[in-house]
Amino acid sequence: MSDSQSIKSRSLLRSGLLVSICTFASRILGLARDAALAYVLGASAGADAFFVAFKIPNFFRRLFAEGAFAQAFVPVLSDYRVNEGHDAVRELVSAVTGSLTLVLLAVTAVFMAASPWVVYVFAPGFADNPEQLALASNLLTITFPYLLFISLTALAGGILNAHGEYGVPAITPIFLNISLLVATLGFATSATQAELSIAWGVFAAGLVQLLFQVPFLARLKLLPRPKVGFSHPGVKRILLLMGPALFGVSVGQINLLLDTVLASLLETGSITWLYLSDRLYELPLGIFAIAISTVILPSLSRSYASESGSRFANTLDWGLRLLLLIAVPSALALCVLAKPIIATVFYRGELTVHDVDMAAMSLQAYSVGLVFMMLIKVLAPGYYSRQDTKTPVKIGLIAMVANMVFNLILVWPLGHVGLALATSLSAGLNALLLWIGLHRDGSHQFSKQWWLLLRVLLLGSGLLLGWLFFYQSLNIAWTDISSWQRVQHMLLVVSVGVLVYGLGLVLAGLRMRHLRAQD
Repeated sequence: MSDSQSIKSRSLLRSGLLVSICTFASRILGLARDAALAYVLGASAGADAFFVAFKIPNFFRRLFAEGAFAQAFVPVLSDYRVNEGHDAVRELVSAVTGSLTLVLLAVTAVFMAASPWVVYVFAPGFADNPEQLALASNLLTITFPYLLFISLTALAGGILNAHGEYGVPAITPIFLNISLLVATLGFATSATQAELSIAWGVFAAGLVQLLFQVPFLARLKLLPRPKVGFSHPGVKRILLLMGPALFGVSVGQINLLLDTVLASLLETGSITWLYLSDRLYELPLGIFAIAISTVILPSLSRSYASESGSRFANTLDWGLRLLLLIAVPSALALCVLAKPIIATVFYRGELTVHDVDMAAMSLQAYSVGLVFMMLIKVLAPGYYSRQDTKTPVKIGLIAMVANMVFNLILVWPLGHVGLALATSLSAGLNALLLWIGLHRDGSHQFSKQWWLLLRVLLLGSGLLLGWLFFYQSLNIAWTDISSWQRVQHMLLVVSVGVLVYGLGLVLAGLRMRHLRAQD
């Protein structure tokens, strides 16, 4: 490997670590935010109403802004950078910004005006409780503009990522968590309806996140001058890629929203239990999988644009191997420590022991599919970086249908746990089909490093499981001890678990050079 290639490998690893560190800080604040929400709202009908009103704009954020749009925009922008030059990039950014803003304003206005019907579609179970339906509708009119702000934030983040500025987009979500913490603990505890105060916190968070990225765009001389440009060739390419990508990259989010629809038909609290367990399930997903995906998408796009097939395949292989080193122990820990983790993070205030038990069961079901969901985040860019959106669409539709079937089979005997398990099973099918497609066309082949990966995973995971089961055998009453004692126990079990797993990796032969991308 040449010196320049070695530098690129180290740069890719450093970029991934930077994004992971920034995302980790954001996710820790996110857990604090969710703990505050659980403390103030508990698992009440009002809590379910807020979480539905919060999930709807977030669903569209992940579907469009961080899903289809990001996967279509970054490859086209990277192509313009490689082949067209800075002026063309600036023209593309301005046209995309103006067009996207116009569409978002129209969508936001329609959804705010139709909020009662939107809530009914996403949570039909609320129809049996008119007060809950009315509250959720009012909340949605406040929270839905968040989609406008956060989509433009995602546009800015895509520009920054394509130019190697990974840290700013990764740290931006911290402002959402800070805003909601202030709204929850500063205003909601004294408000007549706490849910309304927290909803305004969501609105403010979107605006703050957008404004935060503006100076960094200006520094790159890419601060857009918005103009509607649907006829721009680059905008046409992005729109062409976005259509199919709506399903391909965001099937997981569609499945989670289907869970919300069915959960609204179950007992009160089901939506909140799924939300709390989903937040913990998404912790490793956001910190590691999305970080790796964020870093490799521009790299894969550049490799494809420069027709470097070997570098493309090696980068994808590196991403998969690095991800599995993190995904496997994360899934094991969430499964074994589900109740202790839920109790440590959320058990206080209005949340009950029963709520802890219910959320822990759905977290265990989600942990079954964690590895698959994380793999999807790395496998999908293998298609979108080549501007292939049709294949993931076909696979996504198959997985979504499978999820619906699994839901109908499992929801009645298992309740909300069945919904979580169905999501895991469909994620496994999705990941498998994505990998088969990449393997067949030669975009991914197993390198020799996979034998080392298998060895280190077996030893590291075995030692980790031994430690976790030993600690569980101590029979600590997690819901009977104080919050500080729970935190102390959790810090101990996690810290030792990380050390034990790391020791296993080293003893099995893993070294730092194995973590670098190979060209």
